[in-house]
Amino acid sequence: YGRDHHPRCFTVWMAGGGVKPGITYGQTDDYAYNIADPDGQPMDPQPSREKWTPGSMHVHDLNATILHLAGIDHKRLTYRYQGRDFRLTDVHGHVMTDLIA
Repeated sequence: YGRDHHPRCFTVWMAGGGVKPGITYGQTDDYAYNIADPDGQPMDPQPSREKWTPGSMHVHDLNATILHLAGIDHKRLTYRYQGRDFRLTDVHGHVMTDLIA
């Protein structure tokens, strides 16, 4: 995957600003290499809306949630590049209400 990059899973610690306190959302296998189900078995490393599993989250969803908590509508936050509008959350980002207090 390249030096110091890990595309399958990551850890984020969030507090304040409307984040639900005292929760853990999702888990990894014993090596923190893949996202895992409640039994510790590896799950699909590329969660999507068509094949979404509770406890998994795409980075676009994380960004959409953080922007929502900051009072920014992620669907309106766009920039134009070479004649096309782009969003930080691409077209896939959704606010993860499970994380909001």
